[in-house]
Amino acid sequence: MERNYDKEIDDLREQMENFQNMVSPQLDELRTMVMELLPNKPSTEKLERVHVMHGMHPDRRLSEQMEDLCYKTEEKGVSGLVTYLGVYNSGGRQSNWIRNSVPTDGLLSLIESGVASKVLACIGNSNRLAMLLEILRGSKTVASLVEKCGFGSTGQVYHHLKPLLAADIVVEDEQQKGVYVIQPHKVQGIIMLLAGISDMVDETYTQGTWEADEEC
Repeated sequence: MERNYDKEIDDLREQMENFQNMVSPQLDELRTMVMELLPNKPSTEKLERVHVMHGMHPDRRLSEQMEDLCYKTEEKGVSGLVTYLGVYNSGGRQSNWIRNSVPTDGLLSLIESGVASKVLACIGNSNRLAMLLEILRGSKTVASLVEKCGFGSTGQVYHHLKPLLAADIVVEDEQQKGVYVIQPHKVQGIIMLLAGISDMVDETYTQGTWEADEEC
């Protein structure tokens, strides 16, 4: 009797998925227990509203910066503050950025004003994201975008390029006609948006107090 290898592989894959689903809760519990036992586990100091996280990062300077943000959040009476910096170099172009103590209330207002939804709608398309990725890696012509992104025609590229140009995220290179680049001051926004997405799917670098106070 001839063996049905495809069925055997499918059955094995299903068994592996069932096993993974079965052990995942135990692994999560074990991970929590290990974190509790770590000697350098961050300690907290409860202020009136804010829990100050001490020793959150191995680099003392970063831990002190986190503590400072916590104290400022309490002092200013805001929901939170964000500090970030970065550098991105690709295709012979480089962007550096630093922002310190950015109020999270202002960031949240971008949702209320509709700005966030408009920006996400502009780039939240797999074809446009593929184009942004290629242009981030280096300047591109329409012909190269057709090839790199697997489009069927230049018309498709122009269709998806139009909203990116209108939003001033992508611009034509001043020195090379027909060549497109990411607007220099928009690079950090794209990279930081991806950093935020990364934090949504991986909570490794997050610590906090998740139980609300009873009086709240």
